[in-house]
Amino acid sequence: MTSIALRGTTLHYDDIGPSDGLPVLLIHGHPFDRTLWAPQAEALVAAGHRVIAPDLRGYGASGVETGPVYLSDFADDLAALLDHLDIDRAVVGGVSMGGQIALEIQRVHTHRVRALVLSDTSAPAETDEGKVLRNRMADRLLTEGMDGYADEVIGKMLADYNVTALPDVAEHVLRMMRATDPRGAAAALRGRAERPDYRDTLAAVQSPVLIVVGADDVYTPVSDAEAIHALVPHAVLTVIEGAGHLPGAEQPGRFNAALLDFLATQVTTVA
Repeated sequence: MTSIALRGTTLHYDDIGPSDGLPVLLIHGHPFDRTLWAPQAEALVAAGHRVIAPDLRGYGASGVETGPVYLSDFADDLAALLDHLDIDRAVVGGVSMGGQIALEIQRVHTHRVRALVLSDTSAPAETDEGKVLRNRMADRLLTEGMDGYADEVIGKMLADYNVTALPDVAEHVLRMMRATDPRGAAAALRGRAERPDYRDTLAAVQSPVLIVVGADDVYTPVSDAEAIHALVPHAVLTVIEGAGHLPGAEQPGRFNAALLDFLATQVTTVA
């Protein structure tokens, strides 16, 4: 793990694999850290790719904010990180909130995106009800901490049957959630409540796109992935059976197979 001071905070990140490999930026969701992507990082490096996996500001080992932190803040951080690493263009992938950050990079830093990988995410702006709920949750996390929240949502972050079927995965997900600083989680929730609508951004995408979704995701169900696919007809849509909101953790073999095939057939042949 390496750290860098940029844009008023400190980001910790992994940069692994051959320096001349295809760069793949992996963006974790809320409330996790870069280790969520460990199975993908291992598979990508084994295939000769370069993986950049950061802890977003407010998460993991990176600097903590009091908020709000907007998706544009995260996107600008990651563009600055790519600058630091002398990477002009990368495959940009994210899960859940990380997918929305990837869309923000596509919207604002379009020239940096060689391809998009969107896992278990959604494109529309937050609803009025959703804004209220996110801000209430931010208040709650600041008051109560992360433990109760983690216990409540583990059966939605993972497919409920995987909480017992995959105890090591469930423990890793719980550990990440419990270790997140409530200030960072609250800051991101408040900023994410104000996110823009990304449907026009998606409709304009010309680069390759992989859409992945767990078959039993209750937060961003298959219908959300299908709605993204309808906006980007040239995209590849893969539904991962036996998984919920975090298919890369729940079914890493199936997720990695889809990702590596996408990179081999849709990206590495594109200049």
